[in-house]
Amino acid sequence: SQSEQQILSSKLECVQSIKDGVLAEAKCAESNLLALFSQKGSGAKTQTQSSLKLFQVETETLYKKVDYEDLYVTSMLYEREETERKVTGGEVTELVWKLCLAHSTSFETADLFMTLVFELRHLSLEALKVLWQRSSFKCRDNWQPLIDALPSCATEACVVLMKEIIASGEVEEDKVEYFFWSFSFIPKPTSGMIESLAPLLKSPGASQSCFLGITALLHRFCSAYNSCGGVPAVQSVMRTLGKFLGGNCTVQDSEQLSKMQLVLKAIGNAGLAAASLAPVLSLCASLKSNPIEIRLAAIQAFRRIPCSVRVSDLLPAGD
Repeated sequence: SQSEQQILSSKLECVQSIKDGVLAEAKCAESNLLALFSQKGSGAKTQTQSSLKLFQVETETLYKKVDYEDLYVTSMLYEREETERKVTGGEVTELVWKLCLAHSTSFETADLFMTLVFELRHLSLEALKVLWQRSSFKCRDNWQPLIDALPSCATEACVVLMKEIIASGEVEEDKVEYFFWSFSFIPKPTSGMIESLAPLLKSPGASQSCFLGITALLHRFCSAYNSCGGVPAVQSVMRTLGKFLGGNCTVQDSEQLSKMQLVLKAIGNAGLAAASLAPVLSLCASLKSNPIEIRLAAIQAFRRIPCSVRVSDLLPAGD
């Protein structure tokens, strides 16, 4: 039948010659026949012949001895040599202006943007606030360089400024989401960051990314510091999340159900910090009047809580 006809017929033949374990020569012949509109095997045909030949082998290059004291192991993250000079807010403001004037796809723009990220890390919160007042404008293509650079800054001052920008409602919702998700990737969170962000969980319109971004930051903080449960900022976040549970995760309607599922997912995100909520999570999971979605989400919230909390004793067996 017509559907069974072969539309494209291809053939590739290669001959390789190997001498002393090294490929000395390779010759290939390739043909492609497109028979879609042809009759009796004719049609559009291409033929390609290629030849690769080894001409010479270089002698071993002697490299200059390396001083191993200058070598060190590092990650693949961008890094830049620290400068002794003091970065000023005025210089960074000028840098934002240059970014606005540069072509969006040029190498110059990429270099200026990376310079902006590294220089933001040297500014205090006060200097950053002044910078935001001067540089919160949009470029001609509706781009805000400072908004895009702040999430890569990852200092406590930058996080506090992002929190204030979020709370002020000065930027679009998609940029706010971008801020929240960036918190998950901050390499060295501080208690000051958590303290600053904690009030956002109490705002009436707190989004999913708000809950998950802040608790992911909390998890990373607790993974790096022992006894994080005793840190006031951590306790503040867990108290806020605990209040949402209401003692046993009881919900009255579908809207409350969705909110409870989000809070339970956020608690699971928090990891070590959530150990204090283990007894409440156990009640949420064991209460038969709770919807099955809530009971399952409560069990999943234990996923990062350490075994030392004795999950098996908290969850009733066979229920």
